[in-house]
Amino acid sequence: MKKIAYFLLKLILLNSLYVHPSFSKIDSSQFQNTNKNTEIFKPIFGKNGIVVSEEELASKIGVEILRQGGNAIDAAVAVGYALAVTLPEAGNIGGGGFMMIWLNKEKRAININYREKAPFLASKNMFLSANGNLDTEKLDKSYLSSGVPGTVLGLNYALKKYGKLPLNKVIQPAIELAENGFIVSHALAQSLIESEDLLSTSEETKKIFFKNGKPLKVGDKLIQQDLAKTLKLISELGDDGFYKGETANKIAEDMKNNGGIISLEDLTKYNLEEQNPVHGKYKNYNIYSVPPPSSGGVTIIEMLNILENFDLKYYPLNSAKYFHLMNEIMSYAYFDRNSKLGDPNFVKNPLDKLTNKAYAKQIAKKINLSKHTPSISIEKSKDSKKEEINTTHFSIIDSEGNMVSNTYTLNFSFGNGKVVKGAGFLLNNEMGDFTAKLGSANSYGLVQGEKNIIAPQKRPLSSMSPTIILNEKSEPILVVGAPGGSRIISQVFNFIVRYIDYHKNIATCIATPKFHNQLWPDIFFYEEGTSSDTLEKMLKMGHKIKLSEPFGSLQAAEVKEINKQYFGFTDPRTEGGAAIGFFQ
Repeated sequence: MKKIAYFLLKLILLNSLYVHPSFSKIDSSQFQNTNKNTEIFKPIFGKNGIVVSEEELASKIGVEILRQGGNAIDAAVAVGYALAVTLPEAGNIGGGGFMMIWLNKEKRAININYREKAPFLASKNMFLSANGNLDTEKLDKSYLSSGVPGTVLGLNYALKKYGKLPLNKVIQPAIELAENGFIVSHALAQSLIESEDLLSTSEETKKIFFKNGKPLKVGDKLIQQDLAKTLKLISELGDDGFYKGETANKIAEDMKNNGGIISLEDLTKYNLEEQNPVHGKYKNYNIYSVPPPSSGGVTIIEMLNILENFDLKYYPLNSAKYFHLMNEIMSYAYFDRNSKLGDPNFVKNPLDKLTNKAYAKQIAKKINLSKHTPSISIEKSKDSKKEEINTTHFSIIDSEGNMVSNTYTLNFSFGNGKVVKGAGFLLNNEMGDFTAKLGSANSYGLVQGEKNIIAPQKRPLSSMSPTIILNEKSEPILVVGAPGGSRIISQVFNFIVRYIDYHKNIATCIATPKFHNQLWPDIFFYEEGTSSDTLEKMLKMGHKIKLSEPFGSLQAAEVKEINKQYFGFTDPRTEGGAAIGFFQ
């Protein structure tokens, strides 16, 4: 009897260990918990709207503007100006960006392009040394690195055309924060410490952000009187309070005294563009995102189109198969991003081709599902270097279903570190987003092409990706975006896939470990928390892998039923952000 019992036990154990030959095509639904209530991360709820940003004071201001009868655009402009005060490393009036708007009653998506421009005196080789090498100090940290700012015109234009409240009411909270000051948070104190060397290059900057020769500490009060004066001029005079008169003269004078090239003419002639967003269909969803001069929307739609050729039920989320497929898709899409896109006022962008599903199918056929295709096989180029985390994003939805997805930037944290004398705001270093030297990587490790060469009045190619998602009936679903340089695109892409294909809530989509590949360097970057067994399989498939510091800061807002269910979530990777629900 003992022998029979032993034989039966052995048979049971062998059967339990048996791997079916079709394991490689196992349905990933077996690995996904369909009960969404069991997800660890939970979004924040709002009854009548939601405001999500990287800084709590700014989010509160956005909600207050909704409470005063403003719509999502009013709240967005208030948040944009508030972040210029409370999040000086990224919020700004000295930079530029893109605002995606969904007008729900009109069923219309709009992109406001207020990206910075190269000054009239800019030239192709302006950042090359006498021996032809790229001068990265000049490119990243000098007054020469600044493009003509677009934020003020962008925010004011959005408010005037699509908002409901007057500028002086929307900008007043930012003025009060600058004039009266606010207590330095741990998040702000840390960012000042991390950028101490850069900020020390400007006496004007040190006067604001330093005390007794060192960066402000937690509990100190940050008062910005010069910035308050500049904001008051904008409140009183609108665009002319920045692009003409006192503030414009201060910018031009500071440039002249420090080797910069932004002139009064650059400021008075700066213009923005209202554009049609790029549009893609993925599954039963409508995806609207930013067009060139940002590469974000085109690249995201191209990647989604490629992905549509694969049945993801055979690719368990966060498995080696999943990571491999996503990595290969990103490699091909970033090649197109780096080599085929630029400012549409200067170059022809093949948007119809890059967003075409037939073109995506051709790329899908090239992907080897069992082995990594080296970057050198896709594009012969040089390897690249570091990446910076920068920029800021906010997402807002109001009670009528209007949505705003806004990303704006100074480029690096605190831009080039220089505050305009007497004006109180930091300058951007966006000229570094151009192709300063063919074949050389920029500060985000991107090796870009001729279409992004520097030219006067040209806008540099961007990775900013403020995105709007609607259902098949064009009803509002969510808005999302992130900072993170070249990693913005991969963050938004992965968020969309997790949300649509794996049915995760927005908090889980944001909080779970991120990953990234941009063709060059030929490396799969991953965050802490990624399975070591999975990474081992990636190595066996031919990938080079590298642990990355946490990157980016996704900010998402979702509406499930207008006037009933709003949700938001701010990325836990960055300190100080807040998703705040609006309750009427």
